[in-house]
Amino acid sequence: MILSTPLPTFIFQWWYSNSQNSRKYQLYQSMDFPLHFRCPISMELMKDPVTISTGVTYERKNIEKWFYTCKKKTCPATMQVIHSFHMTPNHTLKRLIVAWQNGKSQSNSNTCPAYSMKHDELVALLNTIESSPFKVSSLKKVKSIVELGDHDVKDDFKKCGGVEVLVRIIQQVLIESSDFVTFRACEEALSLLIKLPIVLEEEETIKILLQPGCMKSMAIMLQRGSAEARFCTISIFQRITKSDCQWNVVIEDQGIGFFKSLMEIVSDEICSKASSCALQVLIDILEKSKKSRLKAIEAGAMCTLIEILPDSSKSKSEKIMYLIKMLCECADGRMGFIEHGLGVAAITKKILNISNVGTKIGVKILSLICNSHPTDKVLDDMLMYGAVKKLVALLHIGGSSTTKERVLKILKLHGDKWKRNPCFPSELKNYLGMESDSL
Repeated sequence: MILSTPLPTFIFQWWYSNSQNSRKYQLYQSMDFPLHFRCPISMELMKDPVTISTGVTYERKNIEKWFYTCKKKTCPATMQVIHSFHMTPNHTLKRLIVAWQNGKSQSNSNTCPAYSMKHDELVALLNTIESSPFKVSSLKKVKSIVELGDHDVKDDFKKCGGVEVLVRIIQQVLIESSDFVTFRACEEALSLLIKLPIVLEEEETIKILLQPGCMKSMAIMLQRGSAEARFCTISIFQRITKSDCQWNVVIEDQGIGFFKSLMEIVSDEICSKASSCALQVLIDILEKSKKSRLKAIEAGAMCTLIEILPDSSKSKSEKIMYLIKMLCECADGRMGFIEHGLGVAAITKKILNISNVGTKIGVKILSLICNSHPTDKVLDDMLMYGAVKKLVALLHIGGSSTTKERVLKILKLHGDKWKRNPCFPSELKNYLGMESDSL
């Protein structure tokens, strides 16, 4: 923690007597830089800030002189006895100082101010978050500033290294996954990240989020976080997928548990927004990687998708059917579809009932199944649930020639079997008989 009040008089006397430039002390009251950027010993702007075991940050050369030249064994700010003289570079504070200096330089050059009016407050809060074990309250304050702020505030947060700070908090879950305080801080960091839609579209920030540690931590939150944390996480994943970064390589390193967590959110009936986000994330993952399709199948994706399809809305149905189609392009996916038992019924219900897109995808799914040695049960189901009737109807409807070609191929392969079935509608027998030569 950076000291916000002057040190005892004797500390200044010590520094004054040891300083090569005593005029600095006389200029102390006229300094115009933020208090948090000052070394608590010299009150000068820090260039190489380091944090000691008591949590206080100093300029390296000043605290080294205190310890090694003057042989002191206490913290100058708190006067606590020091048992370890280890110093940790405070990279975040250094970055904030450099950012402040650059902003001040631009301001002095008669350009528009580079930072928002909330800059100093953001800097102070970020420094507190980095140095304090109790981060949640400070994170909430930052989130409030960002929520109420405009584009300049959000941009300022990024320039201050805010995204990096949040990622470090999220990554702590990998080390202290069972610690409640760490978990709450991670959840709060995720809820702050989704308040930055503009930042999340930038490639530099995407690369930060794609760090293996961050991705693994978010996968943990997807599995074990609260409902709100899981929604925040899946929203971040959705924004990552919109970028051009090759993030799918990172996803492929995730275990089956990652896809199981996605499927749980997909089937969430309470938060439709989270469910829709999860569907889009799955689409983006599976479109780019066949390996991921196999992992999704192993995680039970086919079963989940078939079961939620019948009661889904139009837009959601199209996404679910598109996912089923991609999975059916794999042999394991087709086997999963056949083994479920209700796959044909679910797809048939949507054909000609939701949209041209839905119908086209539905026919493609049936084509994939029918062209790959379908079981007798599948063919019987297609007849019983009305799929054959709808396929024949599609021949009379204007539309995609590709779809009609698929319908004709299906009827050519299995028409004779269906015509012999006693459940086959008599009016369709005549139609297929008329078309038998062309089939």
